[in-house]
Amino acid sequence: MLRNVLHVLIGLMLCANVSAIELRGELSQGSLIRGVVQSGSQVWLDGEELQVSKEGYFVFGFGRDATLDHEISWKTPDEVKQVKKIELKKREYAVQSIEGLPPKMVTPPEEVLARIRLDNQQVATARLSRDPRTDFMQPFIWPAEGPISGVYGSQRILNGQPKRPHFGVDVAAPTGTPVLAPADGVVTLWVPDMYYSGGTMIIDHGHGVSSTFLHLSAGHVKVGDSVKQGQLVAEIGATGRVTGAHLDWRMNWHSQRIDPALLVPARPNN
Repeated sequence: MLRNVLHVLIGLMLCANVSAIELRGELSQGSLIRGVVQSGSQVWLDGEELQVSKEGYFVFGFGRDATLDHEISWKTPDEVKQVKKIELKKREYAVQSIEGLPPKMVTPPEEVLARIRLDNQQVATARLSRDPRTDFMQPFIWPAEGPISGVYGSQRILNGQPKRPHFGVDVAAPTGTPVLAPADGVVTLWVPDMYYSGGTMIIDHGHGVSSTFLHLSAGHVKVGDSVKQGQLVAEIGATGRVTGAHLDWRMNWHSQRIDPALLVPARPNN
C-alpha cells in the first residue's frame, strides 16, 4: 500500500459553506505533505506563506530532525481563516558503518576543497527554483529496480569515523541499470563528475520539490529538458564516494531533506 495514501481531512462548517484543507502524507519527521485547498486560498506553515497553485495545490516538508509541533493555517477567498495544530511522529534512525572507502573520500585533501564548494553551490542553486508546476501531486514511483542497501536518516560511520547522516535511499544495482523519472518534472542539474556524488542529476517537480540522483554513470537528458514519469533519464554507476554501484535517491523541499521512501511502495532491504 502506498504510504502517501494517508489522508488527513480537516473541515469546519460555517453556515452553509465548508472551508476545508486536505493534507496527504505521513505526518512524521522526514515527510512530504501535499495539500489541497479552495482555489484562491492562502496557506501558511508556522507563519510562513506557502506557494499555492491556481488549482489550490500546495506542498511542504519536514527534515530528519524536525521539531514535532507545527501549525498550518489557511484563508479562503472570502476571508475565512482557519488554524490547525499538527503533530509529527518522532522517528528513530539506524546506524550504518561503511568500511573500505579511500581515505581521501572520507577526509578530503586541501586541494579539492574548492571543487567541493563549487559542487555544493551548483546543487544549492538548482534547488532554489519555485517553479509553479505541480508535478509533485503525482503518486511517485521508484526510479530504479534493486534491493535497498541504505536508508534515509541513518547515521553514517565511514572507515570508523562518525559523519553526517545519510539523506537518501540507496538502491543497489549494476552499473548501467536504468534510472527513471519518479514523477514528471524538469531537469535543473546534470554534472557527470562531482567529487563526492559523482554523476549528479536534479529533477524539479515544482514548488521547491526536487529529486536528486547520485553516483550516476551516464545521463540521458540535459538541463532544461522536461521529463515524464517513467522516462529513462540516467544510468546507475559507481562514481564519487562509493564502495559499489548503486543509486542514491534524495528528495528535497527547498532546503528540507525528505525521505523518498515515504512516497513510494515499500521495498525489501538488501
